[in-house]
Amino acid sequence: MPVIIGMDPHKRSATIEIIDSNAKILATGRYGTDTAGYNEMLTAAQRFPHRVWAIEGCNGVGRHVAHRLVADGETVIDVPAKLSAQVRVFAIGNGRKTDPVDAHSVALAALRSPNLRRVQADPELVALGLLVDRRDELGRARTELLNRIHRLLLELIPGGAKRFLSAMQARALAEAVEPGDAAATVRLRLRLVTELIDDLEVVDRKTKAADKELEQLVIVRGSTLMDLHGIGPSGAARLLADTDNIHRFASRDRFASWNDTAPLDASSGQQQRHRLSRAGNRKINHVLHIMAVVQLRNPTAGRVYYDSKKAAGKTSMEAMRALKRRLSNLVYQRMLTDQRRRDTASPGGHSGATTDSSATGSTPNTDPSDKPQPGLTTTQPNQLQTAS
Repeated sequence: MPVIIGMDPHKRSATIEIIDSNAKILATGRYGTDTAGYNEMLTAAQRFPHRVWAIEGCNGVGRHVAHRLVADGETVIDVPAKLSAQVRVFAIGNGRKTDPVDAHSVALAALRSPNLRRVQADPELVALGLLVDRRDELGRARTELLNRIHRLLLELIPGGAKRFLSAMQARALAEAVEPGDAAATVRLRLRLVTELIDDLEVVDRKTKAADKELEQLVIVRGSTLMDLHGIGPSGAARLLADTDNIHRFASRDRFASWNDTAPLDASSGQQQRHRLSRAGNRKINHVLHIMAVVQLRNPTAGRVYYDSKKAAGKTSMEAMRALKRRLSNLVYQRMLTDQRRRDTASPGGHSGATTDSSATGSTPNTDPSDKPQPGLTTTQPNQLQTAS
């Protein structure tokens, strides 16, 4: 059985612990993530011919190290932060966090959870992830610029501007202001709001270009997610990039648990209720939420389903949760169909999950159901310290 190399990654450092199949600590070390530190860490790990790297947060801060290791032919598995946190509490009796303790917890979590996802740096998905992150940053920048424009227009125009404002509309409002012999502060506000509108136009152009590029990449990927009402290029790219391989989810219930649309049972005594889960991927949950909002604003099947839940006595929030779960099932089925078509079209295509891409190893179940289901500092590289 291979040794497990647990890693607690940071931007500029990585702390590792190597354990065997009996959880015996074989070695520990702390390394920089620059070229010299990375090479030293890799050389130290190569003392063990059969090895698996277990890294916490491969979709977050650990991504840069994980992808470098995969590119060098190493086997890397992704350990969710919540799983390693649970192991840490049981392993040391409290929630104390240090880098060595975190590395130990990650290694133990990987040892005791054999079905964790293996990291595979698919160039297409990596590109989608980078571009959709950039698209999200542009969206946040646009919101910030609009807020500042609204604040200045409120001081220039009685009552301010309407809530949903385009750059063209904002410029028309600013140009309609007659400064005349007004105080210098009014002229200054006009200059500032004009500069902000210029910035907004730049962001809008970059956003449009990003959406176009994402749309092309999603189509090249063979995905039909954008055919679903309420999913655009950014949402489709986020689903593809974060999901990786849909076969790693054994069923739509597992997928719903991962994306936070499976409510948690919070019943007590005679009171039967569920509450919102925040334990999964919030970015995917946001995509599904936007999808639900768009469907509610239009005469769609989602609107009909939502209204039927309200008519059955559900509150607005409960009906929305049920709709998001329904949409999660729809997205899961669509991604499963697309993936199967892609597998069949590719040379040596396969159906079902593989040990490398699946966290479950079983064939997904796609029977229809309406019922929501509960879900489960800069450092210098150091020498590897062999445990005594």
